[in-house]
Amino acid sequence: MRLLLLWILNAVALLAVTYLLPTIQVSSFGTALVAALVLGFINTLVRPVLTLLTLPITVLTLGIFYLVLNGLLFWLASALLPGFQVQGFVSAMVGAILYGVIAWALSALIPNKKG
Repeated sequence: MRLLLLWILNAVALLAVTYLLPTIQVSSFGTALVAALVLGFINTLVRPVLTLLTLPITVLTLGIFYLVLNGLLFWLASALLPGFQVQGFVSAMVGAILYGVIAWALSALIPNKKG
């Protein structure tokens, strides 16, 4: 149940990013759900490999390249989905940062069952 709620909240976070940045567009809530799912898969499967491969560059840039990597993965998700459009790399980087912050804030609202 928690995973389903997090998925919906990530889609809401993506829609919030579209309201904050006019250069990022999502055609519908259904597209936002699919985009959140694709972003989740990319972050789970592709990001660890790319993080390991780009570790020397990340260390040399004191971690700033990790923001570039986030933007590239956000841009990749928009290239894979027809209803999700990001206009430019800078928009992808800013969108990825905003998406991460908003999704984190929304997920913090869900109580954990550990306690």
